[in-house]
Amino acid sequence: MLQAIIVDDEKKCITLLEKLLEQMQEQVKVVATFTHPEDAVMYIKQHEPDLIFLDIEMPKLNGFEVVEATREIGYEVVFTTAFNQYAINAIRVSALDYLLKPINKLELFNAVNKLITKRKNIQRQQQFDFLFNSLKSNNQLNNKITIATTEGVVFIDVSDILYCEASGSYTTLHLKNNDKLLSSKTLKDFEEMLEQHPFFRIHHSYLISLNDIKRYIKGDGGTVVLSNKTELPVSKRKKDDFLKKLKL
Repeated sequence: MLQAIIVDDEKKCITLLEKLLEQMQEQVKVVATFTHPEDAVMYIKQHEPDLIFLDIEMPKLNGFEVVEATREIGYEVVFTTAFNQYAINAIRVSALDYLLKPINKLELFNAVNKLITKRKNIQRQQQFDFLFNSLKSNNQLNNKITIATTEGVVFIDVSDILYCEASGSYTTLHLKNNDKLLSSKTLKDFEEMLEQHPFFRIHHSYLISLNDIKRYIKGDGGTVVLSNKTELPVSKRKKDDFLKKLKL
């Protein structure tokens, strides 16, 4: 069972999250809650909880500063936020977990279950490095991303991705070296993660690297041929936007 704490400067948010987590009492036990992040830092260092639900926007110390002050402790973290696109992009690139407020019960349960399956990941510190580097880079492009797979965490260059393929609620990344990575993130997650890079979602199942298109074959939606000769369909709905993107 995961020993968890909740850190949020809004008491009502803590109360709601506690009630939801009561339905997961066989997997998670909330052992402490904090409305003052500086108190949470002291507790984390003394008691080393397994899991922290951590609000991002708080006075005195924000969620990222709490992590920076305690990152030597081997805990899992789920960030919570009303909405902060800049912060969310940094979290996505790091393959860490976040929940948007108001917290959805199903999304919470999914996040906790994913953490349970990938616990004791020895690369957690590297994920934190990615997070803080992304935050410090401001609006600059992050050329590396972190992929959480069923076997651990993989760090890759964006330029190594040929295309991403939806596999139910998972995504298969097809790399230029012919390797494949199965991620627990959805294709929509990758679409948002890579929105500042030259990628385009040509179909509900495919997100492709525009730099690796070798040919476009006309049709109802058409077909793209990538640099490794893979042929993928373009949906009718995406065709016009896709051709505009290619300036055709």
